[in-house]
Amino acid sequence: MVDPVSILQKWEGGHSTTVLCVGAGTDGLLVSGAERGALTLWNDEGVNLGQLKLVGEDDVTCVTFSPLATNKVYVSHGENVSLLDTRFLKNVLACYHISDDEINCLSVNETDSFLAAADDLGAVKILDLSSGKIRCSLHRHSNICSSVAFLHHRPQSLVSCGLDMQVMLWSLQKTHPLWVLNIQELNDKKQSQQQNSSQLFNPPLVHTVSVADCGSRFACGSEDGWVNIFRVTGTRFEQQLGFKAHSQGVSQVHYVSFLNSSCWLITGGNDGKVNLWDVGKEYLLSNEGKSKMGKKKGKKKHIHKKDIDTKNDRKLEAGNVSPTICINHGKKVNWLCPLHVKGELKIIVTDESNSLSVYPISILDK
Repeated sequence: MVDPVSILQKWEGGHSTTVLCVGAGTDGLLVSGAERGALTLWNDEGVNLGQLKLVGEDDVTCVTFSPLATNKVYVSHGENVSLLDTRFLKNVLACYHISDDEINCLSVNETDSFLAAADDLGAVKILDLSSGKIRCSLHRHSNICSSVAFLHHRPQSLVSCGLDMQVMLWSLQKTHPLWVLNIQELNDKKQSQQQNSSQLFNPPLVHTVSVADCGSRFACGSEDGWVNIFRVTGTRFEQQLGFKAHSQGVSQVHYVSFLNSSCWLITGGNDGKVNLWDVGKEYLLSNEGKSKMGKKKGKKKHIHKKDIDTKNDRKLEAGNVSPTICINHGKKVNWLCPLHVKGELKIIVTDESNSLSVYPISILDK
């Protein structure tokens, strides 16, 4: 396997301050956001196509492209969300005052009709993109709401997570969550099984959430270094898998398509590692529909004996899953962004520097 450091690409010259986030469109364009309202537009070769300084110079905390209009980009900065056009980056098409505190994460549903913004007050604000007005405020987190994501194939359903250690499933038809899980309860079970006292000093504050393309599974990364994967069934969700992904907090988790499968996860941590995980096999080995919290059981999935590796199965039960690729990036990860270019997968990494690091993952697997 190729050494990741040997094929590392650096995109430089786009920022003079720390790059906090980056988002990619389906046409190969990327927008990175940095401290003091700085934005840079890149092509998939790392060429700087333009820059913009937002009014107010609040830090740019999230960038997300419209799923339907590839030229439209939503950017959160301070309490606001700005709409930009990559063809005319110098002009802000619209600016929405969404929150009374800093916004941490944005998500746009697949019909491009609603935008969700997670903020420091613990709320998820829903913006109706056709009218430009707030449709509702989903407020149940008791601490900072760190991340939010709409489900695929369910444009009015979303999941949120926060520093109150809670993960919530929402429907825009209701102002209260459909289902709530406190990650600490999963940790209590781990402690009773493993007698691991380190959890007491490293609570599972949930930093990041990502939804799989199938729309029925999502993954969360938390401060204790664990990644938990859940399956949505109707109006609730149940844990399917949990594993230790990083020695420090998980700052980013993203589902990606790789090697003709969408069951891959990329995670980034405060330990400076970027890991690629094949979670398709783990799904097969886990007990479909059986909750780790003793909730209602679903139908048991038929599994062929030839597909089961009993040694691997025991590892899964212990939460000891190994990454397919582990990159020692060496710096705390601020943001990860998967980029698909001509059938190849690249991972864009931002850290405490003013540059972007690019790892061609497809090369690493050869």
